[in-house]
Amino acid sequence: MKDKSSIYQLDGRVPVLQAIPFGLQHVLAMFVANITPIIILANAVNLGPDISAALIQNCMIIAGIGTLVQLYPIWRIGSRLPIVMGISFTFLSLSITIASAYGMGTLMGAVIVGGLMEGLLGLFPNQWTKLIPDVVAATVVTAIGFSLLPIGANSFAGGQDAADFGSLQNWIVGTVTLLSCLITQAFAKGILRSLSVLVGLVVGYILAVCMGMVDFSGLSHAGIVSFPTLLPFKPEFHLDAILAIVCVFMVSATETIGDSSALCSGALNRAIRKKEMGSSVACDGFVSSLAALFGCTPITSFSQNVGLAAMSKVVNRFTIATGAAIMILGGFFPAVGTLLTTIPQCVLGGCTIMMFGSIMFAGFGMLAKSGFSNRNMIIVSLSLCIGLGFTQASQMFSIFPQIIQTVFAENCVAVVFLLAVILNLVLPKEKESDKQAKHK
Repeated sequence: MKDKSSIYQLDGRVPVLQAIPFGLQHVLAMFVANITPIIILANAVNLGPDISAALIQNCMIIAGIGTLVQLYPIWRIGSRLPIVMGISFTFLSLSITIASAYGMGTLMGAVIVGGLMEGLLGLFPNQWTKLIPDVVAATVVTAIGFSLLPIGANSFAGGQDAADFGSLQNWIVGTVTLLSCLITQAFAKGILRSLSVLVGLVVGYILAVCMGMVDFSGLSHAGIVSFPTLLPFKPEFHLDAILAIVCVFMVSATETIGDSSALCSGALNRAIRKKEMGSSVACDGFVSSLAALFGCTPITSFSQNVGLAAMSKVVNRFTIATGAAIMILGGFFPAVGTLLTTIPQCVLGGCTIMMFGSIMFAGFGMLAKSGFSNRNMIIVSLSLCIGLGFTQASQMFSIFPQIIQTVFAENCVAVVFLLAVILNLVLPKEKESDKQAKHK
């Protein structure tokens, strides 16, 4: 007999019917964020409705493939951790710049090369993971948690660019969704408690439908079955575009390392292993190169799903794989994807606030395990203060070249990571006698 507790075990055996709702919960948590970068890019460079629809399908398939590779590695590509992958927002600004200046073909060529370089980096973790001790990883995870809070707040209010941003309707639906998640998490037991985010999504969605906030008109135009388009753009290779993309790939690797560390700490209750760190980055890179063959921008780990795993403690690989299968099926059946896009932002915001808070909590736990020495205090406090503070005043980066602005001006995780690594290298190590004295 298969034990229900198997969903809390990495390799436990879980019945398909039990796994589906948990997999669907992960898909719903990240779906809109996964397709949004492609939609924004397509609109910015005027790709047209047909190619835009094809790219939305492709990005769902690529997200599913990337997730499966993380769960069930191919050679040393993939970490065996319950990481959910999706299209990264980190590359959006630079992608628009390159596609507008050179065309989508040049963007795809740069992504192919950049992904291969990040993938190769991940295959040799012994050469660089020594730069990321526990205190650096903990600082990055904490920064990721803080950086996500405005995203959750904007979604709660209806989406930053929405005409009804901050309206009473959005406040009501977002609050009811959040309370539904909170009540289920606090008072439900067993399986239902682990499905608290899905419960909140369902309750919030039903309320939004009753309040007339859901538009089903797009379903009438959705086809039944549609196959993915391979090589919608012919790759071209320009050195300056490649160098710019490679820089941002290093930032993406940082986020993947932080998410993987947060997942191990918050959901698996252990530190990440060196091999897992490298393998997760390798998947990030190589699958991003594959994504370019489907006309998509790079993928990365999704922090909201890390928060979901940390909150629910559901880490079973097969369960998460059902979510990946749903994403892939959604790519072949456009109606599935279209239906998921009808979820209002305020519903998603009500759920993600709790998940993002879980990432911060995981970061705090990692910081505590790292110790509160004077050296660690300097690394953490200075990195967070400059990283979070300077990127809130992004105009101060205007004196730097465009590539520096693109990589760092609005990406606090990149700034925090760079500073934490530098401080860890230059600050003198504590003497063993000092460490022992502090423990007495």
